[in-house]
Amino acid sequence: MAEYRRIRAEHSLLEICKTPRLAAEVTLQPVDVLDVDAAIIFADLLLPFEPMGLKLEFLAGEGPLIRNPVRSPSDVEGLETRHVQELDYVAEAISEVKKLMNGRVPLIGFVGAPFTLASYMIEGGSSRSYVRTKSLMYHDPKTWNRLLAKIVEVLIPYAASQVSHGADVIQVFDSWVGALTPADYERHLLPHSRTLIRAIQSTGVPVIHFSTGGGSFLPLLHQAGGDVLGVDWRVSIDEAWASINHGAAIQGNLDPVALFAPLDVLRRSVHDILRRVNGRPGFIFNLGHGVLPETPVENVKAVVKMVREYPG
Repeated sequence: MAEYRRIRAEHSLLEICKTPRLAAEVTLQPVDVLDVDAAIIFADLLLPFEPMGLKLEFLAGEGPLIRNPVRSPSDVEGLETRHVQELDYVAEAISEVKKLMNGRVPLIGFVGAPFTLASYMIEGGSSRSYVRTKSLMYHDPKTWNRLLAKIVEVLIPYAASQVSHGADVIQVFDSWVGALTPADYERHLLPHSRTLIRAIQSTGVPVIHFSTGGGSFLPLLHQAGGDVLGVDWRVSIDEAWASINHGAAIQGNLDPVALFAPLDVLRRSVHDILRRVNGRPGFIFNLGHGVLPETPVENVKAVVKMVREYPG
């Protein structure tokens, strides 16, 4: 969005995240411009890294970089878990957004899921193969479990702080969990995700459990918990919902690249999702992942209108 790009031209990503006034302004832009039904706080999944003692940077065109990645048992033991209050700027941004919105729409807070955060910590940034991450998981399960336990220990109070300052929902993003096999997820990840999700639910708000590439093990993701299961575009939404016996609400799952299609093609894609859901209660229309930077804003507005005008 042009409104965001103007702010981004003057401030780094971390500056926006750490300045509640700016984070609140950016959070509200999609609500004002796109007329969507909820806001999601402007933050980044990796913000908890800094209070844990990691040196986080965002390189232009390359994404996040962790200067001191976690590669050994001593690295894991050196991670701090007692300084979550350093993330209070996110809570302050949530308070600011709630004040400015005055009840217009709900506000979604979020945290990264244990595997996604662990993979960034170990790889030092993005990865295609996750060789270092999986190697630690396979070769040193004790250190692996200690790392994930520390991540969860930080995320629980971080999410609780978001809730106490006004977040109506918390979404848990497992953006890279599709790199795992179902068996590895069940053995090495599911218990940690379940601990996190149950702790967030104990604060009294619903949890959206979102995964990318997890279509082959949605029942396991459902076992890990969440009032809503968010799915990407690689699985038909009716099949995804049926795979968990409609045991939770479902969110998704338009391919973000469909937003670049001609409007008649885009409409077919939107209507296909709505047809598959068939009016069943407990559905949140959303993309199957984030909006790409070059996305035509007018097409996003068109999707909002298509969903609202769909018969039934």
